Amino acid sequence: MSSTESAGRTADKSPRQQLFAIFAFGSCGSYSGETGAMVRCNNEAKDVSSIIVAFGYPFRLHRIQYEMPLCDEESSSKTMHLMGDFSAPAEFFVTLGIFSFFYTMAALVIYLRFHNLYTENKRFPLVDFCVTVSFTFFWLVAAAAWGKGLTDVKGATRPSSLTAAMSVCHGEEAVCSAGATPSMGLANISVLFGFINFFLWAGNCWFVFKETPWHGQGQGQGQDQDQGQGPSQESAAEQGAVEKQ
Repeated sequence: MSSTESAGRTADKSPRQQLFAIFAFGSCGSYSGETGAMVRCNNEAKDVSSIIVAFGYPFRLHRIQYEMPLCDEESSSKTMHLMGDFSAPAEFFVTLGIFSFFYTMAALVIYLRFHNLYTENKRFPLVDFCVTVSFTFFWLVAAAAWGKGLTDVKGATRPSSLTAAMSVCHGEEAVCSAGATPSMGLANISVLFGFINFFLWAGNCWFVFKETPWHGQGQGQGQDQDQGQGPSQESAAEQGAVEKQ
């Protein structure tokens, strides 16, 4: 395969990487959900209280407040917070997706408009290969870290976790029940796109590697070995014919 054909196949993969990078950081960064609980005080003077807590990216749950009703006559409610801070894996995941998008945009322009410069200067393919390998590794780390972080987010925002954190639900003065259950479909899709991006970048490593001088050196050594073996085999055959005569 020629260098131009290889670069063309690499360029064909760039729009896919851009598209799946957008899906990855878009589905994670735009996620929002709600969890909740129902609190009914045994005191007839109190009505049933519905608690609805909204949360989303960047998942700093410990900063999200909600009001816990109190079943006594002295006070009506108490300010509570969700538990956990899962912003690190989420922000790393989104940031990686944004950088991947911009890098593939720049690489696509170089592949299509400045291909001669790309092939003549051997440093460009080497840098491109190293960056591609780095993005492959980071996508694997980011997808795995955000998958674990999402599991923790699900546990922290489960309605049962909300009722377990409210002291009013531990006594006999109130009856608590689960409320709205958050829908995590969009967040699950973001993890899926994270692993898809990993496989796309991993597959692209081979096409970028074929543009580097390392690949050319391997082919050159193989040709030299073939040429070196040819005369030796012919001389050995001639020597055997002479001995038979």
